[in-house]
Amino acid sequence: MKRYLSRLLALVLVVTIGLMGCSSSDPNSLTGNYSQDTLTVVNIIRNAIELPNDAPSKAAIQTEARQKINDFSARYQRNTSVASLSSFTTMRTALNSLAGHYSSYPNRPVPEKLKTRLQQELKQVESALQRGA
Repeated sequence: MKRYLSRLLALVLVVTIGLMGCSSSDPNSLTGNYSQDTLTVVNIIRNAIELPNDAPSKAAIQTEARQKINDFSARYQRNTSVASLSSFTTMRTALNSLAGHYSSYPNRPVPEKLKTRLQQELKQVESALQRGA
């Protein structure tokens, strides 16, 4: 009897931990609505690249930007319904550029040339989303 209770308790714990790990209770996580998620990431990226170098919250905002880049990529990378959209390909280009800078030069500010390119790409993404592409 003791053996069955311990196995039952172990099973209940595994199921509970498994279900809790699969739930997304983070209010800042992506919603699954591609257009809304893309605009959210665009705004976070804009905040990250427009922030002055001496801002006290720069590290926290860069960390948030990195996390959103990872979340966005993980959610939509294999989604065939958005892979052919021009907004998605342009967004991936912008995210890859910024992620590459953050991983190669984590303590350096984003260069003006990259900022200008990112701003242009983010505008293209927003206009493509308005067109539905």
